[in-house]
Amino acid sequence: MTIANLPGEWPEPIVRVQSLADAGISAIPERYIKPPSDRPSPPPPQNPASRHPIVGDDDIPLIDVGPLFAGDAAAAAAVAAQVTEACRKWGFFQAVRHGVEPEVMDSAREVWREFFHQPAAAKEAYSNSPADYVGYGSRLGVEKGAVLDWNDYFFLHCLPSGWKDHSKWPATPTPLRDVVEKYSEQVNKFCGKLMKILSTNLGLEEGFLQDAFGGENFAACLRVNFYPKCPQPDLTLGLSSHSDPGGLTVLLPDPDVSGLQVRQNGNWVTVKPVTGALIVNIGDQIQVLSNAVYKSVEHRAIVNSNQERVSLAYFYNPRGDLLIQPAQKLVTPEKPALYAPMTFDQYRLYIRTKGPKGKEQLEGFGKKHQG
Repeated sequence: MTIANLPGEWPEPIVRVQSLADAGISAIPERYIKPPSDRPSPPPPQNPASRHPIVGDDDIPLIDVGPLFAGDAAAAAAVAAQVTEACRKWGFFQAVRHGVEPEVMDSAREVWREFFHQPAAAKEAYSNSPADYVGYGSRLGVEKGAVLDWNDYFFLHCLPSGWKDHSKWPATPTPLRDVVEKYSEQVNKFCGKLMKILSTNLGLEEGFLQDAFGGENFAACLRVNFYPKCPQPDLTLGLSSHSDPGGLTVLLPDPDVSGLQVRQNGNWVTVKPVTGALIVNIGDQIQVLSNAVYKSVEHRAIVNSNQERVSLAYFYNPRGDLLIQPAQKLVTPEKPALYAPMTFDQYRLYIRTKGPKGKEQLEGFGKKHQG
């Protein structure tokens, strides 16, 4: 799907971050050096066997969501309460026993790692453009001269079927397309469960959020992030601070390398991946629909000098042409609507034009569209 009003070409020649890392450079180019206020602090450790330090008092909640699939109403209600609390306080949680098969998770990670380690020509055949982002990319936003992030990625649409174009998915490794289909199907089922919980615990009909997304015609896409080794990880970021513009995000992390950081109470908390867990976070569209009861939270990715990292971010989104606005039942004289109606396509165009801007992207867009 192409977003209107976006250029067909990037503003500057694309340089693959992986090619810089493979060249053995000892210093990163200036265009990747972040302002001092945006740099990781403290810097990532240099010992590959150690975890990144936690900057804060706690880690994001870890929830066993197995009871949601087991038919035990009391146990499921207890899990739903935990999910709701995590989404109100953190906007993030880790989930285990989520219904996505371990072998599917492992296969998804490994086929994409193999893709990024193919010869350059095999990857360049899928080079993307800012018009739709589909394919192999190395930057977000179309602002000329922007400071760039230390990552390469692959972006593709999984749903609706009219947007899914297998010819734009990598043909090699050979199992990749089938693995992505299977992974997408299982993650969608998990997200459907979460949407019902989040709706009910807002005091709304069970299907409210799903209906707001277009019912069975919701959208879903996958961004696979590849973070190469970096010789100066204290000067840059793998992914700049942002909140996710869509609905729900399900992240399949690299189990051996920490890199995701979440902002909590002004501190950056480094998330420690749990074996078999998926990381779930609220996106901006659910913050809007819940009138900020559930909050999308700033997060970013750090890099290190010893290990590359692969992660898969699956975005469960509303259909692009539907108006998204706070649920009427959640709007009161004491808490008026915080956001004007907008479509996801309008919001996505705004994000892609500006690039990641922390939480400013939602608050800035909302204020702008409220006059």
